Amino acid sequence: MDQDKSLFADLPVALVDEVLSKASDAGANMLETLKELKKNRENQRKELIDKELIIHESDLGYPPLPTTCGVDGSYAIERLLTADFVAAAAVAVEGLTPPSEKRYWEQPNHSVYISTETHNPDTSTVLRAVMLGRELLLAMKAPHDIVMLDGTMTLPIIYFNQALNKAPETPELNCSQEFLNHFLEYFEAYLSILKGSRSDKHYVAMPKYSTRREIGKLMRWDMKQDDRGLLTSLLKPGELTKPVPLEKPDQPWHLNTNAVPNVGGRASEISEQIVNALYQVYVCHYKPHSWLPAIRLEFSESLAKNMHRMAVLMQGIKHQCATASMLEPYPIYLADRTVKALARSLPTFRQVATQYISENYDGDIGEVFFSMHGYRSETGG
Repeated sequence: MDQDKSLFADLPVALVDEVLSKASDAGANMLETLKELKKNRENQRKELIDKELIIHESDLGYPPLPTTCGVDGSYAIERLLTADFVAAAAVAVEGLTPPSEKRYWEQPNHSVYISTETHNPDTSTVLRAVMLGRELLLAMKAPHDIVMLDGTMTLPIIYFNQALNKAPETPELNCSQEFLNHFLEYFEAYLSILKGSRSDKHYVAMPKYSTRREIGKLMRWDMKQDDRGLLTSLLKPGELTKPVPLEKPDQPWHLNTNAVPNVGGRASEISEQIVNALYQVYVCHYKPHSWLPAIRLEFSESLAKNMHRMAVLMQGIKHQCATASMLEPYPIYLADRTVKALARSLPTFRQVATQYISENYDGDIGEVFFSMHGYRSETGG
């Protein structure tokens, strides 16, 4: 306990005692949850088997190893005295070799947006939509057999719809113009990924965190855990759940293209197709190895209903989970580590800009440093 308190040396003793007490209470609650999981494990697993909701990877077959890549993105905002310094980036990383993709892969395998913005509370809303749009464009350009996306299949429609509402209201933002100039390209890439109609391309979304409970609700289990947490305990290595339709939202999906003037009928047409395609997304959970939690996979109906394509997908994912030090497939892990460096690098970008301004400004140099002083930062991905 004394060692624990040393971590809070600068805090009042009474506050430290209360924090540690609350942490112990939280641990007790978690212990009860684990006991409940253990108590119900065998019965719940038997119920899944009886309903033929558990598949072993060997039942799918062993096709040749596919090529893989992972795509991820992040954004960062540095709040300065006179303006906001913003950046968004997306990166695609090839999976472990062999095999290595021999088909032409359009360069570069990254996309970066950097700009300065006037102070506006909606900057992050639009900027993250630009980030996500660039992720989808990179995913479309990748020639690999399996393209892994970090996040859910529904995340783009949420971010895009928010940006559609805010970007027309904030024309002074450079990122708003960037989004409005390219959102149709983002929509087309998103639609292609949702449909997943090409038999030689397997797009799969792999969220680290999800509260959805498709299996739990299907089995009518009165459990508080989401599917991923529950199935990590129930599945054995090499097992996956039978693909089931993605849980439907409380409110229908929609994209408010009416908020953007003069975009023509193409925007409404493609947004309607996106909404329809979202209702055809399927989900399963796969546990490749004993050292991994169940991995949530979201993909198109055309993939879910083709046993050979499912076998290719599981083969690719299994062979990218090569070590216990990474709790997700290698290309997604490395893409995440790479692109998250953007936030840590933003102060350096600001320093470069400050130096350039200082060298070319003919006024008081103190004005430059006051103007470029950072007060707070905001990041996301």
